[in-house]
Amino acid sequence: MGVPPSAKGTVPFGEHRTWYRVTGQLHSGRPPLVVVHGGPGSTHDYLQNLAALADEGWPVVHYDQIGNGGSSHLPDRGADFWTVDLFLAELDNLLRQLGISDDYTLLGQSWGGTLAAAHASARPAGLRGLVIANAPASYPLWLEELARIRKELPDGVNETLLRHEAAGTTGTTEYHQAMQVFYERHVCRLKPWPRDYTASFYEVYNDPTVYYAMNGPSEFHVIGTLRDWSVTDRLARIDVPTLMITGRHDEVTPLSAQPFQDLVPGLRWEIFEESSHMPHLEEPERFLGALRTHLRELL
Repeated sequence: MGVPPSAKGTVPFGEHRTWYRVTGQLHSGRPPLVVVHGGPGSTHDYLQNLAALADEGWPVVHYDQIGNGGSSHLPDRGADFWTVDLFLAELDNLLRQLGISDDYTLLGQSWGGTLAAAHASARPAGLRGLVIANAPASYPLWLEELARIRKELPDGVNETLLRHEAAGTTGTTEYHQAMQVFYERHVCRLKPWPRDYTASFYEVYNDPTVYYAMNGPSEFHVIGTLRDWSVTDRLARIDVPTLMITGRHDEVTPLSAQPFQDLVPGLRWEIFEESSHMPHLEEPERFLGALRTHLRELL
């Protein structure tokens, strides 16, 4: 069941609402860890195990980004509505509404890591530290790497994927079966998938508005508005202690993550040898240990 929240609810975000949950007590002496989930268009569920840090004194804030989960769903909005700036504004708003914008740390996973890096590059005064987990620095660079690792799938799998992508039939059972081969190699290698990850996975497809608009029909076929997005030109401005985590079998390959290492001053990079895209689930004890070390260094 995980660690129960001490508070949860929604905060206004313009005409909409952002859902959040807090584990532990805010304003208790240690900066809260704000967790930014992936997608875009996923939910917080698959990152719930990070709430365990609250037992050691670090309050943890999870939230569902607008468009999914407990936040406002807007299925009639077009791709022009779902922008990076929208999600940056939502994060800023959440920090202000919870009264923590003057003292917090940030962990972003996958798309959330790239978003968190963009947030950090603006040098917000209250940000104490940053964790970038399994995130590409540049979508164009990542797409090149995805094309490479797709070719390494078992015989016939990538050919099946390419055929359906060219025909626009990515909703078919055959495409999803081939897609699963990639996911089990490069997204989550655990069998069966953990319940929290499965919950987020199905939330994406319960309302795919955001995911389809910004990403595409799968993790590795990015044809949405993010396909040309990059944060590489902002990374040198990040001025807080930064930890980066990737998995050895991650869909975010070392080359996809390398710009963070090259451009973020003082960044420390840990590669999890037994993990793909979900090391917080695939190697949870090591992941939480790395977070503890990073957070203690910020005190």
